[in-house]
Amino acid sequence: MNGRSALRLAKLQDALASGGTLHLRDAAELCDVSEMTIRRDLTTHTTAISLLGGRLVMANYPGVTPIYDLTEQQASHYQAKYSLCQRVLAFIEEGDTLFIDCGSTLIPLLSQLSHFRELTVVTYALNVANAVTALPNVRLVLLGGLFYAASQSFASDNMAAAIERLGINKALISAAGVDLERGVSCFHFHEVAPKQAAIATAMQRLLVVDASKFGVVRPAYFAALGDFDVIVTDEEGAPKLLRGLGNEVPEVTIA
Repeated sequence: MNGRSALRLAKLQDALASGGTLHLRDAAELCDVSEMTIRRDLTTHTTAISLLGGRLVMANYPGVTPIYDLTEQQASHYQAKYSLCQRVLAFIEEGDTLFIDCGSTLIPLLSQLSHFRELTVVTYALNVANAVTALPNVRLVLLGGLFYAASQSFASDNMAAAIERLGINKALISAAGVDLERGVSCFHFHEVAPKQAAIATAMQRLLVVDASKFGVVRPAYFAALGDFDVIVTDEEGAPKLLRGLGNEVPEVTIA
């Protein structure tokens, strides 16, 4: 961490030491930098400060419930997500039908699919669908329903049944929390049904998560680690995962 970033983070921790929250705009003014600089400080350095719903808060502050913000998630651990997606690319073959769930983890993969001559992507996420439309040789199946703006995703009562009728070669699944005892979880309950349907239907199931997700439990449980054939993670997350899995089924692939 460079000296200026360290000074800014120390100043913000002092401001939050007595409890409460600090709006991102006010944090930027306090440090005399842009909001983007504060975001970069928080996402590229280890710190006890979390950015939740546009506000800074100490990670151990009691009573704070995390709020999912897709913009914040896209900026968080981007380089790790890009590396994970490069590793996922090795599992994809011409002619595959891929299920890609919502969130930010798998977005860097989409730009890397342009060299394929024939692929199909099934998704319930608007941000994924928008990226796929720019790929001339990739067919898109967008599962619709009620739109949830926070996660840029859709939900409907018959979505799981629609997924189960499709021939999916690979299900690429992301998560907001991975705990060795409590399993794999996400922020939103409407994501559970499509994730579980894809896991049940696909020929191969890949869980794609960076180290920041380990030891975290989110509200909506959707799978056990043993439900996946492959877990793609980074060097930081792999040791803890390998120690905890023991003789469990999934293959662990390190990006």
